Amino acid sequence: MALKPDHPTIYPTLRYAEARAAITFLHDAFGLTEHSVVEGPDGTIQHAELAWGTGLIMLGSRGTEPSLWDTEHVVLYLAVDDPDAHYERAAAAGAEIVMGPTDQPYGSREYAARDPEGNLWCFGTYQPRPDSEASRASA
Repeated sequence: MALKPDHPTIYPTLRYAEARAAITFLHDAFGLTEHSVVEGPDGTIQHAELAWGTGLIMLGSRGTEPSLWDTEHVVLYLAVDDPDAHYERAAAAGAEIVMGPTDQPYGSREYAARDPEGNLWCFGTYQPRPDSEASRASA
């Protein structure tokens, strides 16, 4: 089966002890939207997809036994048009802000916040493309 050229080809995936609470937080604080959620018979989240622009982030509940899929914390970067307004939303929703809106030397304006389980979410105007000259030069 061929990949669809108009679909994303990378899907960050996270595990949460409290996946349902994480979905609510990620919506309220950061604006991700619920695309699909599959619950297990015990009410845990087996698989969820949250939409962000043209991409999706997948998540699920951590298991009770150690698993290859239950990694530690991650850092995610999401492009936004207005980092200052997005920062205000996150702060108002109670996100732990670890870096306020900052102009970076590479031209981006960014801020960073932690979710309730310690993952670091960065939002800014930097938006690299895999087909850009800079990306090819560093390969």
